[in-house]
Amino acid sequence: MNIEEQLFALQDTKYRDFHKGLVPGMPEDYIIGVRMPQLRQLAKAIDAASFLETLPHRYYEENQLHAIVVSGIKDYDTCLCEVQRFLPYVNNWATCDGLRPRCFAKHTDELQPYVKRWIKARHEYTVRFGIGVLEAYCLDDAFRKEQLQWVAAIDREEYYIRMMQAWYFATALAKQWEATLPVVATLTDWVRRKTIQKACESFRVSDEHKAILNNIK
Repeated sequence: MNIEEQLFALQDTKYRDFHKGLVPGMPEDYIIGVRMPQLRQLAKAIDAASFLETLPHRYYEENQLHAIVVSGIKDYDTCLCEVQRFLPYVNNWATCDGLRPRCFAKHTDELQPYVKRWIKARHEYTVRFGIGVLEAYCLDDAFRKEQLQWVAAIDREEYYIRMMQAWYFATALAKQWEATLPVVATLTDWVRRKTIQKACESFRVSDEHKAILNNIK
């Protein structure tokens, strides 16, 4: 069976109908209805090199499968190349957030120029991906204060970009409180309020810090 046939063989129509509500704005027949554990198993069984050449894909699950395969590539240069090739085809938040190459964690310095380009891109989900890379890999040892300014400077109206900005700053408040707090006060109203909401919902932010955040709403 080809990839599409294998995906339809795993179809769960109840899960499909539920999942459609999580990924709004997609064509009616875009989602097949395959659960993530099954996609991960399929990713181990397919001819990855051949599959990665088949862009663009027709179905949501094919894009999810693509993100899983790319995220597992161990060679940094190869992985980065495949990320760059795939990003223009990413068309929803779930696929975007599923694209988290594990090898990036060891190459944060080399990634910085690419992150700066991604967050300035016209394509909505390329921007979201760039912010997500900073959140996932650059809020611990690879943290630099200027990264906060990069994300704060993003002035876009798309919901999924602004939401990722808020997630980034909420996580930054938990991990880099002193550097992040002054920047939060400068954010646009929507992003600032959503950041504070997410931070106050987080168990990683102390009650003392939550009280401070509530005073800058």
